[in-house]
Amino acid sequence: MHSLRERWRSGLLVAALVLAVVMGLTALQTPRYQATNRIFVQALAGEGVGDLSSGVSYASQQISSYADLASTPFVLNPVIEELGLAMTPAALAENITVTVPTETLILEITATSEDPAEAAAIANSIADNLEKQVASLASDGVSTSIELRVVAPAVVPTSQSSPDIVRNAALAMVLALLAGVATSLARSLLNTRVRQARDVQSGAGPAVIATIPAIRGAESAAKVLVESPHGAASESYRELRTNLQFMKFVDGRRSVLLTSSLKGEGKSTCSVNLAYAVASSDSRVLLIDADLRCPSLHTVLGLEGSAGLSTVLIGQAELQDVVQPVGLEGIDVLSSGMIPPNPSELLGSSAMEELLGEATRLYDFVIVDSAPVLAVTDAAVLSQFVGGVVVVAQNERVRKTELDRSMAKLDAVGAKVVGVVLNRVRGLAGTQDAYAYAYGDAGRDSVATAAEDEESTPSEPGEPSRPVEQSPRKRVLEKVSGSQES
Repeated sequence: MHSLRERWRSGLLVAALVLAVVMGLTALQTPRYQATNRIFVQALAGEGVGDLSSGVSYASQQISSYADLASTPFVLNPVIEELGLAMTPAALAENITVTVPTETLILEITATSEDPAEAAAIANSIADNLEKQVASLASDGVSTSIELRVVAPAVVPTSQSSPDIVRNAALAMVLALLAGVATSLARSLLNTRVRQARDVQSGAGPAVIATIPAIRGAESAAKVLVESPHGAASESYRELRTNLQFMKFVDGRRSVLLTSSLKGEGKSTCSVNLAYAVASSDSRVLLIDADLRCPSLHTVLGLEGSAGLSTVLIGQAELQDVVQPVGLEGIDVLSSGMIPPNPSELLGSSAMEELLGEATRLYDFVIVDSAPVLAVTDAAVLSQFVGGVVVVAQNERVRKTELDRSMAKLDAVGAKVVGVVLNRVRGLAGTQDAYAYAYGDAGRDSVATAAEDEESTPSEPGEPSRPVEQSPRKRVLEKVSGSQES
């Protein structure tokens, strides 16, 4: 039943198509009419009861022969001449049916034609000529004790015999229903894409820790919690935040890596919105764009992208020099920086491990947005330095085999996969439709720009340090620009 509910649109479409085809073929058929003439085969009265009994027995034996005789040229040729029909006896025989009801002495001659009057005329003419031909056989010296008498002449039919609209409509509905159900079941069985939580939680696989509905109408992916704080999608991100708060991370590290199997499943969307959800609970959050191959967070959030993670990893800047605040208090972003020629080596270096260690000391929670697992090894490398890994799986996009391969790659390096986020799920109650945001998309409107004065409020004593002024970042940018020019 779940498969039928899930695929009801395709089933309904096929059912409507089958219904239309059957009814269309019915409408294209030429109407035909049937007329029936009934002949009684009676035994002639004899001199006694014995003669009458033998006559009845003889009639019952001969009646099947008379039925066969009615469809032979011996009877049909006179009918064709009498009515002026433009057909051969064989063609006319295909349009007549002679039957004998069980345990009766009655011949039923049924004629079929596109003209109702012609159908009645053919049935009556066959009956008349059958009587004459049987009588002629008797007059040739064949002694008989029976005679044929028309008891119900054929009348002109007022309704068509075929096509039977009522029967065809009923048949069409049954076929449409079966076709619709079969289509829904077939699509469900043949579809190997992840569609629901049970497709993920097979066997001892990771649990689905959040289901994010598909939405539409937001100018940018990161505006979901800002524009619709009470919507279903915002509540789903809060659920993800809450579930992560109760997770057991490796060595107590309050850092999580978000990745996916394929490009475009919405992991960057989830990273940004998760950062907003965590920060809204009075926590200091650092969001790191560790996708050094196709970075997008700086574009989405309207931040500077030329200096960031890669700048720190190659030793040209310190973490505090290049982090950037966004509109919501409590969130800092470390953009990717310039794309290096050796992303995997940089992400797997001791510098990266030290950076994440420093980040977890300065912030309450660290969120790392990484490249897809199946595309490159970056996520597997980074998984060694974080407390846990969350895999984002887009509903109806990633296949079960692809998700299984991703899990196998992460398991091979001993990554702590804390759960799966089922993303962009259509059909959830109270949700909106999907919006067009994909991995690596550029040109999105920013949610919040950096502070216009490029200064931030100094941290209070005892709080994690926050950049006091932007001049260090300016110096880093100038240094990076100078190195590029050289």
